[in-house]
Amino acid sequence: MSDAEVPEPEAETPAFRQRPFQPPPGATDLLLVRHGQSQAYVPGTLFDLIDGQGDPPLSADGEAQARCVAGRLAERGIDAIYISTMRRTAQTAAPLATELGITPTVEAGLREVHLGDWEGGVFRKNVADGHPIALRMMAEERSDVIPGAEPADALAARVRAALDRIAAAHRGNRVAAFTHGGVIGQALALATGSRPFAFTGADNASISRLVLTPDRWIVRGFNDTAHLD
Repeated sequence: MSDAEVPEPEAETPAFRQRPFQPPPGATDLLLVRHGQSQAYVPGTLFDLIDGQGDPPLSADGEAQARCVAGRLAERGIDAIYISTMRRTAQTAAPLATELGITPTVEAGLREVHLGDWEGGVFRKNVADGHPIALRMMAEERSDVIPGAEPADALAARVRAALDRIAAAHRGNRVAAFTHGGVIGQALALATGSRPFAFTGADNASISRLVLTPDRWIVRGFNDTAHLD
């Protein structure tokens, strides 16, 4: 090879690394926080009702869980906080709202599933007692077998509408929505097309995560309780 001849550089083989998930541009990063533990039901003493639904306050343990949630989320870049109409969500959100200086927005569509004749705390006792209707509810995966309870399709429609409203108002933002176990289960079932009760049982003060786009809802986490350990 003469001094004037320079060899062609060899083409580099492309390399494709695995990358961490990033929400698509304009998506809403939604953290669904179940309220902290509420006060125990004592048979014969119904909880106060709001719009026909049981509205117990947090227990002392629930208040401690609310502080743990605030500690977990205070540095997560929360742009907005939502609560349901029920005081246990407002009480759970309060430490985080105070820390961040954000006034929570009430979204009625985030309220718990209406349990009809089993409202006011009766649901807890009947489930614990293995009531035949409670057993049927679990077998059929629908709470509307309870007399007077909210129809399954109505629950699905209001949860979808509530989350769509939140997403439309907060494109590109991260939002903490303090809500209820039934709503979290329904939201994740809608996102995945799963069985209705596949995601029921979220623990008190747990965090589940959905990324909402106009085209789809992406599940990024369910029942995270690391802050409670």
